[in-house]
Amino acid sequence: MLHFSSFKLLFPLPKASFFGSTFARSFFSNPKPPLLKKSHLPLPVLSSSDSRGRSNSGGGIRRRTSGRGRGQGSGGVLNQRRWASTLSEQRNQGKRPEMEEKKETLEFNKRRAEGRDKIDKPKNLQLKVRKLNPINTICYVQILGTGMDTQDTSPSVLLFFDKQRFIFNAGEGLQRFCTEHKIKLSKIDHIFFTRVCSETAGGLPGLLLTLAGIGEEGMSVNIWGSSDLNYLVDAMRSFIPNAAVVHAHSFGEKLKEETKVTSSEFDKFRDPITIIDDEVVRISAITLNPSYSNGSKLKPGDISVIYVCELPEIKGKFDPVKASALGLRPGPKYRELQLGNSVMSDQLDFMVHPSDVLGPSTPGPIILLVDCPTTSHLREVLSADSLNCYYCDLDQQSTANNKIVNCVIHLGPASVTKSADYQQWMTRFGNAQHVMAGHEMSNMEIPILKSSSRISSQLNYLCPQFFPAPGCWSSRQTDDLCLQSSGHCQDFSSTPCRSILAENLLKFHLRPYSQLGLDRSAIPAASSHEEFIAQLLAEAPEVVDISKNISQFWARPAKIKVLNAPKDSDCIMVEEPWLNESSSINNVHMERQGRDPSEGNILDLNDRCKNDTKNEHDIPPCLENIHREDMEIVLLGTGSSQPSKYRNVSSIFVNLFSKGSLLLDCGEGTLAQLKRRFGIKGADDAIKGLKCIWISHIHADHHTGLARILALRGQLLKDVAHKPMLVIGPRPLKRFLDAYSRLEDLDMQFLDCRHTLESSMNIFETSLGSSEGHSPENLDKDRVSSAAESVALHHFGSSLFAPNSKMQSYWKRPGGPLDTAAALPILMGLKELLSEAGLEALYSVPVVHCPQAFGVVLKAAERLNIMGKTIPGWKLVYSGDTRPCQALVDASRDATLLIHEATFEDSMEDEAIARNHSTTKEAVGVGTSADAYRVILTHFSQRYPKIPVFDEADMQKTCIAFDLMTVNLADLPVLPKFLPYLKVLFKKEMVADDESEEVDDSFAYAGTL
Repeated sequence: MLHFSSFKLLFPLPKASFFGSTFARSFFSNPKPPLLKKSHLPLPVLSSSDSRGRSNSGGGIRRRTSGRGRGQGSGGVLNQRRWASTLSEQRNQGKRPEMEEKKETLEFNKRRAEGRDKIDKPKNLQLKVRKLNPINTICYVQILGTGMDTQDTSPSVLLFFDKQRFIFNAGEGLQRFCTEHKIKLSKIDHIFFTRVCSETAGGLPGLLLTLAGIGEEGMSVNIWGSSDLNYLVDAMRSFIPNAAVVHAHSFGEKLKEETKVTSSEFDKFRDPITIIDDEVVRISAITLNPSYSNGSKLKPGDISVIYVCELPEIKGKFDPVKASALGLRPGPKYRELQLGNSVMSDQLDFMVHPSDVLGPSTPGPIILLVDCPTTSHLREVLSADSLNCYYCDLDQQSTANNKIVNCVIHLGPASVTKSADYQQWMTRFGNAQHVMAGHEMSNMEIPILKSSSRISSQLNYLCPQFFPAPGCWSSRQTDDLCLQSSGHCQDFSSTPCRSILAENLLKFHLRPYSQLGLDRSAIPAASSHEEFIAQLLAEAPEVVDISKNISQFWARPAKIKVLNAPKDSDCIMVEEPWLNESSSINNVHMERQGRDPSEGNILDLNDRCKNDTKNEHDIPPCLENIHREDMEIVLLGTGSSQPSKYRNVSSIFVNLFSKGSLLLDCGEGTLAQLKRRFGIKGADDAIKGLKCIWISHIHADHHTGLARILALRGQLLKDVAHKPMLVIGPRPLKRFLDAYSRLEDLDMQFLDCRHTLESSMNIFETSLGSSEGHSPENLDKDRVSSAAESVALHHFGSSLFAPNSKMQSYWKRPGGPLDTAAALPILMGLKELLSEAGLEALYSVPVVHCPQAFGVVLKAAERLNIMGKTIPGWKLVYSGDTRPCQALVDASRDATLLIHEATFEDSMEDEAIARNHSTTKEAVGVGTSADAYRVILTHFSQRYPKIPVFDEADMQKTCIAFDLMTVNLADLPVLPKFLPYLKVLFKKEMVADDESEEVDDSFAYAGTL
């Protein structure tokens, strides 16, 4: 018996006869198969087979047999000879002349698109068992400066032993930071949280998924936190394998949401809770609950933790003379005494204790990590009796019962740690070294991710129009923020105790005891934009001429009409002049091809640019009378799977200037990237101006920065009247956000992408009729019910149960009338939101990647030029993650700008099929088939650390994306002309990065590749 997923459709599939049929509608929950139309790309062969190149009844992927995957498979369930004549007839039906010369197959992994893929087999994710070394030769604590330059997240702290590693807090960017500074994530044994919130734990999901992808069996790690950790773990289970979080442990009182309590009810939980107690270290936790007045509410996320790390004492030197005097003979009993065990004397009838033969012991070092986020927590810190044993007076020696604290690391904000009460409390630890690791303005001048900053500076020098100067790590911004912070920028030189500001990678040594104290040797040297440029010019002097050539693109007025921009806008669009034949860029290009630079009769780059200028007159009407403040996009993250040294994960900021902004995807580190682009204050303003956040699918590299953005927006607007943030995404994302909302208030509304399909939006508007003068809350219930049922019938027909889904009632299932009716007020709010932003439409497009994966289309409203002529609005299309597919081609028809994923190079087509991604050539082909004006390629595999592999011959209207690249609508005509110069800039770069950790891409970030 043959199943549908096991055979190949080798005949052309006209849209009207296949995708418009009842059969196609029955598979509504799955995206359309890949099928590109028009003569630019031949009609594909639709197939799905297993990873060994054999078709089977279970579906799967089809592997190629030779070369770059152009050969046919070696068989299958259909006998090739038996079906030869039939297949020939089918191929000849509707055959066009342009298809005779070449056959192309655009396949996809059907199982993966349906969520049934088995190539990512489950892993055991066992904890690593390490043999501890009681006599550690090296031990230190180290500041991991995540968020120091952008102030988007709390710094992490590493406690290092020979055989063990402990990390305290894992905010967004920790993984990228560790890659930059060669800190091996595979060595981490335990992760502790001082608080459980997006600021301190935003990087945990990605970190767990990366650990799960290390090696054949993957890794897991112990996770420790207050009772709030349970909320985070429950939320992460919606997209993280359960095996990755089974070793999460919470401690302290488990609170109900918004419980009315007084601090006195928690007295029994103030005693230290021992978490780790082995021969290497003892780690205990002291929970802090905000000291509210009677009747106030204590919410999840309010609990803070002080961690106390105590190393064992260093025993005194063994004295063999005393041992002999006590009747002991040399032998095993000497060893027992040195280990702290009492033994019986060999010659006398009494026990010999270690203290009888050992010299005085040296107390083990003690480290405290204190996170006091608010003044309410400070009152709890000041009254915590469990800390009394660590206090001592400066004027007298410690008593025998006191423990000497060597170092206190303070993670709280300056507004708390610099208060008089807090400063006085710090003096109670005697001569302890205090390290102030909260956000400090001075650290903003030094980029934490030096490799990425160097690339950004080089690109800024090359083309400041597409790569503006970064908004962070500038002394000017630091000075401005210091003036706004009401005196919180002063140093600690006047404090009554030993205090220093934390610096990135600052160490405090604990072992060997002779090195006890601070160590600044690992602190990176300060870097500046000017230093990066000086290094670039020393390595590639020809970049000076390249930059001048690029600047000519904006040097003369364009031949298209440009509406006068506002006074504060500098709107210039230009037609590219022909390049000077003696330009060094041409010499470099000829040298790379083994040609003599003196041969000036063949100038490839110039010829290409001349050909490009022929197409200048094809500028779409929507770019006439364009303002520079109409729209620009900022590519915040252009990598796939997991953050790397040079590329963050997916996120696109659509800047509509005075009309607000949108985010398309929101991977981990999105907030930090916004601050690197716009500065601290500018990023806050951008977040406050967000109208909508759209998420393409549930894979972690596309949404794990969302909670941090939503939580921060709520904090920024808490004293201002505002609407909840509208989040549009796949239905599984709602489960995560609903669960996470128990931990932090996200202040958002959720709308399923399926409700924003173009067909759904059209039916809503038709069914509701004119809604002028009606608010979403006051719509007629009968009209709402009728519209909801119309959409549900369109999606699923009138069957009682939804096809290919769980047995759910027609009325209650996702997409059913009740679900649709609940979404209607949000849809009406979306319509109002788009109108305010100057947009005509936003709709989602099903694509081929994983279950419920989507692309998105944004259309601007029409406008009038100065002559009263109607000008069509621009059209922006973002593919999300996908194989080339007909639905996206149709949606991208005549797009002004298509942003398409290009995860793999052309030679990795098999891998692209297996993972349901696109190659560079396939992505360009989608743009060509759809007649998109410009195409930007993004979402590159981390195999290509700086620049991906591409064929310049295919890139006539295409450009490669880089992090923080900013493309204004007015600059689109120039965009592809910049590409040849990029390849010259990176001519010496390797395709692979040997410094990155070996991670199994198939599992990293929950199978996002």
